[in-house]
Amino acid sequence: MPGAPNRPPPKDPEAPVVPAIPETPERLALRRLAPSRVALRLDQWKGAPNSDLLTPFDKAETAYIAGDYVAALQALDQLSIRFAEPRWPTLPEPFKRLQVRIPPPMPPHWDPEHGMAVPEKEMRRARRIADDQLALARASVGWANAHGTNLSSLAPRVEEAAALLESEGVVAGFYDRVDPVWLAVREQVQRPANATVARAAPAAAPEEVGEA
Repeated sequence: MPGAPNRPPPKDPEAPVVPAIPETPERLALRRLAPSRVALRLDQWKGAPNSDLLTPFDKAETAYIAGDYVAALQALDQLSIRFAEPRWPTLPEPFKRLQVRIPPPMPPHWDPEHGMAVPEKEMRRARRIADDQLALARASVGWANAHGTNLSSLAPRVEEAAALLESEGVVAGFYDRVDPVWLAVREQVQRPANATVARAAPAAAPEEVGEA
């Protein structure tokens, strides 16, 4: 009722947060798909990751090639959760950053960013993602160079991105230098192969030699 003493004052609606760098679903998918390709080719998988990991990766690749970037991102979400399962060998840094663990329910105020203004939250999130992208790009170039795919020409771009991130923060020029790394990874790094279990064929019974 009007004038009720315990009614809180109405809140002003929050203005929608406009990303500082408009991103397309294609680029968002690329920045997760390419480092996942390298992560699935790390030596710990012995050349053949489990199909439970490859299935969402292959779905993401298929959707990405077809231009269905929303479906590619959904498949990458599944892969990120799979990466965090304890049954697999631990991913090394920085590829561990591709993992997404499902946290247990907790009160909102336990979140260290609870109560923070939305624009500040978005700025922090954008910086975390950029830091991850930089670390993954460095590691992917290093892995490729050590495994027969020469991406050394892209190393200067990665360092330019690092300097730009340090001096100007997350700006468009940062991803202008990082995205070519991911394009090169998808074009030049071989897709991970599925594990195949070779079943030994039963030994043929020796032919019986008839008596003369």
